Amino acid sequence: MDISIIVPLFNEAESLPHLYEWIARVMKENKFSYEVIFVNDGSTDNSWEVIKQLQSDEVPSGKKSQGEGVVHGICFRRNYGKSAALQVGFQAAKGDVVITMDADLQDSPDEIPALYRMITEEGYDLVSGWKQKRYDNKLTKNLPSKLFNATARRVTGIHLHDMNCGLKAYRQEVVKNIEVFSEMHRYIPYLAKNAGFTKIGEKVVQHRKREFGVSKFGLNRFVNGYLDLMTLWFLNRFGKQPMHFFGLVGSLMFFIGLIAVIVVGGMKLHALSNGVPAMLVGVNPYFHIAILMMILGCMLFLAGFLAELVIRNSPSRNDYLIRDEI
Repeated sequence: MDISIIVPLFNEAESLPHLYEWIARVMKENKFSYEVIFVNDGSTDNSWEVIKQLQSDEVPSGKKSQGEGVVHGICFRRNYGKSAALQVGFQAAKGDVVITMDADLQDSPDEIPALYRMITEEGYDLVSGWKQKRYDNKLTKNLPSKLFNATARRVTGIHLHDMNCGLKAYRQEVVKNIEVFSEMHRYIPYLAKNAGFTKIGEKVVQHRKREFGVSKFGLNRFVNGYLDLMTLWFLNRFGKQPMHFFGLVGSLMFFIGLIAVIVVGGMKLHALSNGVPAMLVGVNPYFHIAILMMILGCMLFLAGFLAELVIRNSPSRNDYLIRDEI
C-alpha cells in the first residue's frame, strides 16, 4: 500500500464527508493505493455514524488496485487528546508513507502527492507542512505560534517554521519507532530526531479557513507546549542517566552550602579570637541559607540515585533502535 492517511478528529461530523471525497479524488487522480484511518477521539456529535457510513460506501474489501482505498475507523470511549489518536493511528498504519492531517478542512489533500514524493524520491524521513499564510486570528494564534516555534527551533535544533502543523508526511519506519504520548504531538519532529531520523524537511502548504465547527484548542496549549518542550529536552538529555543531572546539581548545591557554613563559622571564630562582638551563628541568615542549600543538595542527589534505580529496573532500559543488520 502506498499511503496511509491518519485523520484524528473530535466533533467534526460536518467536515468528514467533504474531506473524504476530496482525499479519494486526489488519490484516484494520482493512482495511489491508500487507506484512510479516522480516529474518533470521543466525539459527542454523530462523527462516528458518519465514519461508519463512509466505511460502508467504500470499495469492497479485497485486493485494491491503483486509485482505490480503504476506510478504517477507530473510536475512543472518551476524549483522550490528539496525541493518543495519532499514536493509535500510527500503530494501525500499513502504508509505505504515512500522512497525518486534521479533519477540519484547513489542511488541503492536494498537498499529499508532493509530500509523498518528498519521502519516496527525495529521501526525507519526515516532512512537515508550513502554513506560511494563515487565516487565524493574528493576536491569539499567529503571534503566540511564532514565539512558540522560535523557542522550539532554539531548543530542538530543528529549523522548522511550523512544528505543530497537523499536515505531515512520514516514512513508515518513523511512525513505528516513536511513541506519541501526553500532548507530545506538537513535537513529533523532535521525537523522530531523538529516535535517529535526522532527515527532516519542510514544505509550504495551503492553509484554508475553517468551514464547519469551531477550533478545539485554546490559549492554554502554548503554556502546555513550553512545559512539554522542557520535558522532552530533559528526557532526551538525561532520560537514561538522570544521576548526571540530579547528582551534579545536588553535589554543587551541597558543597556551596558547606563552604558557606565554613565561612560563617570561620568569621565567628575570627571575631571571637580578636575580641570583636559578632552575631550568633544561629541567628545569621547566611547560616540558614547555607544549611538549606546542603539539605536541598542531599535531596537532589538522592532523587538522582532513586531515578537511577528505577531506570536500571525498567524493562526498556536496553531498547535501542537498529537501522540495519547484515
